[in-house]
Amino acid sequence: MLELFEHNRIAYESALSMLKENGRAAIVHPTGTGKSFIGFKLAEDKPEAVVCWLSPSEYIFKTQIENIKAAGAAQPKNISFFTYAKLMMMDAAAIEDIRPDYIVLDEFHRCGAQMWGNGVQRLLAAYPQAPVLGLSATNIRYLDNQRDMADELFDGNIASEMTLGEAIVRGILTPPTYVVSIYSCEKDLEKYQARIKGAKNSAVRDAAQKRLDALRRALEKSEGLDIVFQKHMTNANGKYIIFCSSVEHLKEIACHIPEWFGKVCGGTNIHLYQAYADDPGTSQAFAAFKTDGRQGLKLLLCIDMLNEGVHIDDITGVILFRPTVSPIVYKQQIGRALSAGSREKTVIIDVVNNIENLYSVSAVQEEMRSVIDRYQIMGEENRIVNDSFTIIDEVRDSRRLFNELEESLSASWETMFGHARAYYRGHGNLEVSKRYQTPDGYSLGSWLNTQRLVYAGKIPGILGKERIEKLESIGMRWKNRYDCSWERFYQALCRYKFNSGNIDIHASYVTPEGLELGKWICNLRQAKNNGRCGYYLTDERIAALNKLGIIWDKVDYQWERNYLACAEYYRKHHSLDIPANYISEEGLRIGAWLRRMRKIRSGRQNGAAPLTETQIERLDAIHMDWLDTYTRQWEYGYKQALAYHREFGTLEVPAGYVNANGFPLGRWLKNHVEVNS
Repeated sequence: MLELFEHNRIAYESALSMLKENGRAAIVHPTGTGKSFIGFKLAEDKPEAVVCWLSPSEYIFKTQIENIKAAGAAQPKNISFFTYAKLMMMDAAAIEDIRPDYIVLDEFHRCGAQMWGNGVQRLLAAYPQAPVLGLSATNIRYLDNQRDMADELFDGNIASEMTLGEAIVRGILTPPTYVVSIYSCEKDLEKYQARIKGAKNSAVRDAAQKRLDALRRALEKSEGLDIVFQKHMTNANGKYIIFCSSVEHLKEIACHIPEWFGKVCGGTNIHLYQAYADDPGTSQAFAAFKTDGRQGLKLLLCIDMLNEGVHIDDITGVILFRPTVSPIVYKQQIGRALSAGSREKTVIIDVVNNIENLYSVSAVQEEMRSVIDRYQIMGEENRIVNDSFTIIDEVRDSRRLFNELEESLSASWETMFGHARAYYRGHGNLEVSKRYQTPDGYSLGSWLNTQRLVYAGKIPGILGKERIEKLESIGMRWKNRYDCSWERFYQALCRYKFNSGNIDIHASYVTPEGLELGKWICNLRQAKNNGRCGYYLTDERIAALNKLGIIWDKVDYQWERNYLACAEYYRKHHSLDIPANYISEEGLRIGAWLRRMRKIRSGRQNGAAPLTETQIERLDAIHMDWLDTYTRQWEYGYKQALAYHREFGTLEVPAGYVNANGFPLGRWLKNHVEVNS
């Protein structure tokens, strides 16, 4: 029997309740917390149900199976496993054969990829009544316009959500020792040298050059990677995962292994393995690394194999040679050094190759601070197991010099604040457009917008308590005019929903306060349907509107209602041969609707918009017969006549003849002969 950690048991029970109530439930837990066990527990507790399990790779699933066996549990026999790539290639007949009672979407944020997502949508359309459980370390696709896949796939139904910082604070994951170092930042230095050369003011150029020279000296004096690794990789017999950014990068790092890691183990006994998705020897290399119990340093160079899903229990540390611009990948990679239930302290050595990436770990620290503050406010200090973790900053001086260099090449913060204060004294506010420049040419509008973005955490920057207070003393409004507009209209929409029970608003509707709410809703629909969401209509705001019940496309809304009713009919009867006058439990005339769909596709429905390829595929998935009733009856009669002709060599059939199938062939032939005559 599979035993769950306490945090996973609570998440599992919450998911079961949500699946029963809503049919969809997502669990967002960080890497290393054992969330895949929740899906296996569902399969174990529902032995008579068919569980369709989808994952980015077969290798991830096999490793998860190994993990549950290592925990003393048996592999559930009722799981039908498919990769997202395989599902994408399956036709309607193959999807029909799955017949799942439950669907598990592992690493569900990956379903946002267009091709994989299409396969998932066809599966969900074919089985709209099957409960869907999602597992992932994140619901956000950071590099895909911040799409929230929990909203898109699960209607915002998150049964349990936990950040990496929260898992460390609660003691679910043991806090690591985090070492920050840097290498190969020559491109950064060249970039700043070019900016200095382009500066118009000689005083600015001179000051910036001094700081750049100081930064170069600081980087030259910093310890080399061989010393950093020797100091912090204290287990000379340990297992370490080294993340690289590409095959070329991996090969480059491999050439430096003796140079960089030789001092860790005295120059001998380095066992090197490589694993990446396109390498046919990956499975064998990874398996050998996992089971290697020899004396000596074990190093696994990998690219993308271990970013998600695959976990190794006895890892001593992780070394990040990046860049990576995705917070998903960053947290997945450092999560490889953390494991629920393990009390062993691991080391993470973050070897970044550009100066801006020195700030990544602050995101985890901020998550921890947020959780600690929440527990303290709620009087739940007893839940705080770890309030910090050790960070060893090998490049602190370089970071300080970088900040000074950056500010010297821009107008100083104090200079811009002075211009903001002057504007406030003259106008009584700071309401300027983003393009506004002061009479002497300073871009005050852009600067104020930057302060708002830094304050909101959307871009990196330095905005401490003192600066915030100074800006607020001159009337700084942290939300821009677009955000204020959104709040006004959204609050009016909420009031309308409260009073009316829906937000199906006529385009000409104006609120008692004079807000053109109907026009606003129409503009939002048009923007979303034309793919022009932009800054104003963010994914977060779309999710908020979805929760209020917005209908983005009224035609699509009615189509969806009828389709789901047809899918339910098919699930019960295994057929879509629905009488024209049939009315569903929801009061929908789905028999007539199917006939209309046939006419639209054949071009016989004047004035109707053609069906989309997706709509046709979804109807095909529930075995839509595109022939109309008359054509189907004629085809059947023709087959009966053809069989008679093959047997008797003639179509001279008595008018009253009925064949063995009960078909009145004589009357059918007589009617068609008369019509043709």
